[in-house]
Formats: sequence, C-alpha cells, structure tokens
Amino acid sequence: MQTLKDILFGVSLKSITGNRDEKIEGIAFDSRKVQKGSLFVAVKGLTVDGHDYIESAIESGAKVIVCEQIREDLGKDITVVQTDDSAEALGIVASNFYGRPSEKIKLVGITGTNGKTTCATLLFELFQNLGYSVGLLSTVENKINHKVLSASFTTPDAVQLNELLVEMVKSGCTHCFMEVSSHALVQQRVAGIHFAGGVFTNISHDHLDYHKTFDEYIAAKKRLFDGLTSESFALVNVDDKRGAVMLQNTKAAKHRMGIRSMADYKVRIIHNTLQGLELNFDGVDVWFKLIGKFNAYNLLTAYAVAMLLGEEKEDTLSALSTTSGASGRFEKVENKSDVMAIVDYAHTPDALENVLKTIDDLRTKNETLVTVIGCGGDRDKAKRPKMADIASRLSDKIILTSDNPRTEDPKQILEEMKAGIPKSKERNVMVIEDRKEAIRTACNLVNDKDIILVAGKGHEDYQEINGERHHFDDREVLGELLN
Repeated sequence: MQTLKDILFGVSLKSITGNRDEKIEGIAFDSRKVQKGSLFVAVKGLTVDGHDYIESAIESGAKVIVCEQIREDLGKDITVVQTDDSAEALGIVASNFYGRPSEKIKLVGITGTNGKTTCATLLFELFQNLGYSVGLLSTVENKINHKVLSASFTTPDAVQLNELLVEMVKSGCTHCFMEVSSHALVQQRVAGIHFAGGVFTNISHDHLDYHKTFDEYIAAKKRLFDGLTSESFALVNVDDKRGAVMLQNTKAAKHRMGIRSMADYKVRIIHNTLQGLELNFDGVDVWFKLIGKFNAYNLLTAYAVAMLLGEEKEDTLSALSTTSGASGRFEKVENKSDVMAIVDYAHTPDALENVLKTIDDLRTKNETLVTVIGCGGDRDKAKRPKMADIASRLSDKIILTSDNPRTEDPKQILEEMKAGIPKSKERNVMVIEDRKEAIRTACNLVNDKDIILVAGKGHEDYQEINGERHHFDDREVLGELLN
C-alpha cells in the first residue's frame, strides 16, 4: 500500500493540509466508486463538477481530497491537496498508484481524425503475428492478447487506463497500441502516461461541437506530441499539411511517412482493386486483403511503427500481409447474391468522401451505388449537410436515415442533412427514418454487381435512442436482408 506523498510525485501542488503519510487504498473521481481509504479527485467535467460531491466522497470513506478549490473545512481527519488542474493530477496519481505501468510496456499512441482504429488494430495483429504478447486499446474493443474487453470510449479514463495497463503488464504484454482521442487529450486522460511513440494519421472536420474551432481541434491532437519525451518517437503523415505542425516543439525523435511527399517511410501503390491492394515497400511487393488508398496509409503506418520499434523489414511485411484490420472499417458483408455490400464507420465528411471515392475509383461505373447514411444526435451539427452533400455527389442513389439520434429528434437531424443536398441531386435522394427499412430499401434497389454502402456506425451493435441502447448491427441487418 502506498502513501500519499508517494503518489503525489510529479503533481503540481498549491497546498497540502493534513497527513502526507496517509495510506491510500484506491483512486476515484466518481464519488459512487469511493471506498474506505480512497483518494478522491474532484474533477470539473462538462456537465458535472466533482467539487459538488466531496462531502459524499468523505461519507463513503475518502480520507484524502484532491481539488482545485477548497470550499470549506472538511474536518481534521481529512487531508486536502490543492492543485491548479485536478484532471491532470488524476492522471498522474493514478499512474503512480498503479506503479507507472506505461513505463513497463512499449506503448504507442495513435491520434488523428481517421484511421486510428484500423492502425491500432493492424499493429496489434502484426505484433501478435511476430510472436509478441500484445495489448490493444481502441474504439471497437480493448484486448489483452486474446482476451477481449468491451470499450465504451475511444480512450478510457485515467483510472481505467492504468488498471488496463497493469493487467497487460501482469499478462506479459511487451507492447500496447492505443487510440488517443482529442477529447482524451484535452481532458488529461493520458496525463502521467509514458508513450514509447506517438503517431499522427490525418486531421479533418470532426468534433467541433466539443472543440468549437478547427484550430482548437488541431491543438488538442498536438498535445500528444508535446508530451512525448526525448526517448520516444514521433511519426506523422506529411501528406497531411498538419503533420509538420505536430512535430513543432516535440522532444521526441521526428519521423515522417507519406505516399506523395518526401518522407522517411514511403509506399507505392501498384494495384488498387475491390479485391485488395498490392503495395511496394522499398522494392518489396506485397499483396493485402485491405481495400483502398486510405488503407495504403494505414498499412504504411503499421510498417513504419514496426521499423521504429526495431523489427526486421522482411518479417514485418510477411506478418503484415495476413492482417485484416478493424471490424466495421470498409468491411465487406458476405451474401448469397452478387451484390458488393460494404459497412463502414465513416461518420465525418472526410472519412465518407474517402470511402466513396475509393469505391468510385475501383468500380467499372456500370454498377449502381446506393449509400445509406445518417448523422448522430448531440454531436457536431455543422457536418450534417456536408455529409449529405458528399453522399449525393458520389453515389447514384442515397437514403438518408437515422444513426444514433441520442436525445435529438431524428426528423430534425434528417432535415438538417437534407439542407446540404444540391437541387440537381434531389431526385436521387430518399428519406427513411427507420434504419432497418432504409437498409431494406437499399437492398431492393440493387441488382447483381451493384454496390451498397451503409455508413456511419461500422462496428457498433446498437442504436442509441433517447438515452437507451437497442441492439442494431448494420452488418447483421444487411447480411440478413441480402440473403
């Protein structure tokens, strides 16, 4: 059991009142999870302020309170630690409490708008194929070797993250590949975490409901690289002009990758078809089951990270060639008909355009392309008309439908999407609120050789309506209806 002074190492302190040798039996920032002997961190969230629950935490057995504001006398038996940033303090004390597990594993953080999940999953599969014991922290799932744990957020909170890393270390994992969201970086969920490397995939319009401006969104991503040490590597996609921005002021060793630009790690696309990709890495041709130029970037990322972690080129390419990538990312749904059915997580304008342009580049143009698309509720409204505009321009027919409306009225979301449809494309657009009926209609509109894209939810197996999650899996529904 550790003492308070041990787990406060590295925390920026304003004052401490009470016993610095207090024994700490647990860390909590949710007063409902406080147990006897816990340290409670009062964090200011978007809708809830942990400072309002300090008394509740003490009643549940907290002996130490970490906070930004000391509101009143909490009693002589309570030790109070004041800091300027409780969220940052939470990450640091959680890391210290659990023995700094991120320093005992090669942890690589991946950030960017698109490709995070696929890159993390490819790296997880690659290093398993290379014979390592590996951990994965992603939007789709968290994994410790072959043990699968559900993932409710792209990046876990600071306590969960350190608990998962401890379990990985105990299970013998040598590497972990982790998605790092912009929300997590702003909310300090990775404070106190040591990254062996940071990766930037790309950046485009997303999460402006949270970050307010694109510049703030870029700055949020950059935090990952600003926090890297001189022992770490920073790998960025320089085909995205913000790649160079990420490298500014980082202490880490700087490395660049790209297809078009001068870079340390490059790949050349030889063949790009609906059956797969043939790529050339420094004179070596390799065939992959993954489809599309965006997956060429994802595969290049996995290859470059492996090289930076000291793996052999030939072994890496051989092991990488058998990987399949993340669930719900340009995933083909097998069916008895001869329809090309694709489910993809694309829920940003840039991601949707990438997927549709990939299909357009690979099709013969004799096929009909039907796209089923919606937008999530309680999220960035500005992208709704953009998503509909992109879908209408790059598809033969589109069906606007409900995604995860959450607490919003689905009809209002659909009206905001419809506003983006050009007049010339209106005749090719249908609006069907019920998602299953929308997919059924798409299936009825196509013949053999035609293409259906169901976009927006990807791997998700639920639909969230009025705060409740109902089972719904695009892949299941599409497969069932086509068969």
